[in-house]
Amino acid sequence: MNNRILYAGDSDLGGAAAYLAGVLTHAGLPFDYVSSDAPLGLSPETAERRSYIISDYPAKNLTDADFRCIVGDVERGSGLLMIGGWESFHGAAGEYHRSPLAGVLPVRMQPSDDRVNAPQPCLVEKRMDHPILDGLPLTHPPGIGGYNRVKPKPDAEVLLSARHFAVQVRLSDGVKDPGRDDRLGSEYTFTPGERAPLLVVGRHGRGRTAAFTSDVAPHWVGGFVDWGPDRVQIRAPGADEIDVGSHYACLLYTSDAADDSIRV
Repeated sequence: MNNRILYAGDSDLGGAAAYLAGVLTHAGLPFDYVSSDAPLGLSPETAERRSYIISDYPAKNLTDADFRCIVGDVERGSGLLMIGGWESFHGAAGEYHRSPLAGVLPVRMQPSDDRVNAPQPCLVEKRMDHPILDGLPLTHPPGIGGYNRVKPKPDAEVLLSARHFAVQVRLSDGVKDPGRDDRLGSEYTFTPGERAPLLVVGRHGRGRTAAFTSDVAPHWVGGFVDWGPDRVQIRAPGADEIDVGSHYACLLYTSDAADDSIRV
């Protein structure tokens, strides 16, 4: 078996892919990289990888031969990890729910856009002990800005969840505006909310499979850009369209977050 990892997606090495590629390099794990707009081009001669990592790489890029190679390799003992994003799982344009990998991954995917953005805290929560998690300080959990909504298969194990928290500020007596009052008179209450699968592991044939439903590079590393109940699509001259929260967009254009001049 080829001892190298095949990592596909996350735009290119000049952008988001630099994060995971750097981690693999630091760990001394040899890998080959395929950018999000390039074909895999797998064949029996080039496949048989140690493992496959697919991250923000749409299913439309894979040929029938690519799928056969990946599924066959996993059945014979290779690993498969899918990382979340706009072009992972279903996402906005991943659409793996109808692909052969739907039967291999340890989660069931939605038949429509499964992206969840978290403008308020969404913390990583440990669900069970596992060697993958050994040594990680999950008593001080990090936060994420979003994920793909999936369901674990019956024989899969959920190692981590994304736990939503609703945060409310309560002002102390006499404090009308904490931003303009020198007294520190505000209290924050955190109410636990939805718990969603974040890291799920399983097996297919002789191989190990995993799904990490958030991404490992921007956009979901921060929730500020998703602040607001509605979505706003904006395109600057010569730039790609962005999709952000309505309060975030409004804040950049006016000092009044309730101003009706921003139409959504």
